[in-house]
Amino acid sequence: MNPSGPHNSIAFLRARPTGVRTVLTTAVFLFSGALSYSQFHFDESAFLPPQVWNISTVPANGDVNPYGVAFVDDSFPTGSGPLHHGDILVSNFNNSQNLQGTGTTIVDISAAGAQSLFFQGTAPLGLTTALGTLQAGFVVVGNGPTADGTSGTATAGSLLVINNKGNLVQTITGPAINYPWDMTLVDYGNTAIAFVANALDGTVNRLDFAVHSSGLTLKSWKTIGSGYVHHGDPVAMFDAPTGSAYDQQRDILYVASTGDNAVYAIHDASSRTSSAGVGELVYSDNVHLHGALGLTWASNGHLLVSNNDAINSDPNHQSEIVEFTVHGEFVKTISVDPSAGAAFGLAVHKHFSGSTFAAVDDTTSTLFLWHLPNNPF
Repeated sequence: MNPSGPHNSIAFLRARPTGVRTVLTTAVFLFSGALSYSQFHFDESAFLPPQVWNISTVPANGDVNPYGVAFVDDSFPTGSGPLHHGDILVSNFNNSQNLQGTGTTIVDISAAGAQSLFFQGTAPLGLTTALGTLQAGFVVVGNGPTADGTSGTATAGSLLVINNKGNLVQTITGPAINYPWDMTLVDYGNTAIAFVANALDGTVNRLDFAVHSSGLTLKSWKTIGSGYVHHGDPVAMFDAPTGSAYDQQRDILYVASTGDNAVYAIHDASSRTSSAGVGELVYSDNVHLHGALGLTWASNGHLLVSNNDAINSDPNHQSEIVEFTVHGEFVKTISVDPSAGAAFGLAVHKHFSGSTFAAVDDTTSTLFLWHLPNNPF
């Protein structure tokens, strides 16, 4: 999406009433590098809270339009590099001239709220929502470059493999990668799976990797999802399959398809050898879905999906994140910005004291951050 420009103003998430009984709890909010405490109401059955502070994601080179969000968890070897456990990585899609598909940076937000540059690549790059980490000490990010900030000049792109010191060690290209719009990494240590959603052909591909100290080796790949609506969009860049969330126990990959404005389930995702088409329809909701985009798990087992507002737009429901169950039941929605098209990447990190929820506002180029305790009482 095209942001109007970065700023550091305080923002509030506006909760939509659901009629569910609320309880009072205490949350830790992060703002301008300082911790403070505030009280808010939230729905007893819901994961999403109603209020948040924001942190700038704009690095020194002026890149804007944050897209991908990934946590550095305790399994990641930080070593002598700049990352620390609990940090949050954010990939930037636009350059300082606000051209889409030209951002070259990943910023690091520390647990104390400080922002620093983790990675700066060499153009042409356009770092997408596809962002994740591996316990071997690698950060993997999707690269979807354009020549002029439009979908008409978009090329297939690549996956970049970056080590824990912020240095590029590998660029992965090939027919399985066709503008990697988003990605889910499944980490098994010596092996890994990347489920990649491609914007140029509307497919979801499974890439099976061997992981070693110097990088990744692609062993095989299969198209496991296809037939999703995919086309260029002058505002959103692409309306195509985007976010995904993997249920390892049931071997189901959930896929948010923007153009279809729906979330689907691909069964046998890690083993299937043929495409499931779009998969089984899980969630279709014209009241609350307005271009289903980023997708992640909440710690209560619900799914969270962001809206790009380019599909089924509603001026009364803009830049919203929607919480719903795996059975397709709506739970709650909140907005990250009063303007359209600001919600994009989001991630949840579960830890010993509770959960941390992070989401970007790509209109203001900021990261929203919540801490939710395990026990609200």
